[in-house]
Amino acid sequence: MSVSLPLPLLTLLPLLLVDDEEGIRTVLALLLADMGCAVRTAASGAEALAMVRTDPPAVVLTDVRMPGMDGMDLLRAVKAEFPAVEVLVLTGHGDMELAVSSLRFGAGDFLTKPVAPEALEVALDRARQRMALREALRRHTEELEQLV
Repeated sequence: MSVSLPLPLLTLLPLLLVDDEEGIRTVLALLLADMGCAVRTAASGAEALAMVRTDPPAVVLTDVRMPGMDGMDLLRAVKAEFPAVEVLVLTGHGDMELAVSSLRFGAGDFLTKPVAPEALEVALDRARQRMALREALRRHTEELEQLV
């Protein structure tokens, strides 16, 4: 006799996708939704920053090269105001110097277009792990403060 246990509710990862190309936003949004993300999209860095300030997502996935506020400017602004938000940088230009700069400014990962679904999944898993570690550290710190 087998007993079936109820499955835990799956929590969707709140993610903001930022790219000035509508076709890329559409395709990536569908892929990200299939990977367990609750996806919102923005067509520019300025639009994305306003959305982050209104309702911060867990993860921002941003293209680097966009008119106006580019992805690097968005990365710096998000990390300055919301350091716990994971920012993943996406570019069509596999520039190593750009990758190093984005990581220096706090990006969790650097991906190149066209992004392989496997690479995107690995980047999202690493972002989830970093968020879980920060939460565990926060809880542990609170427990230690209560003991003291």
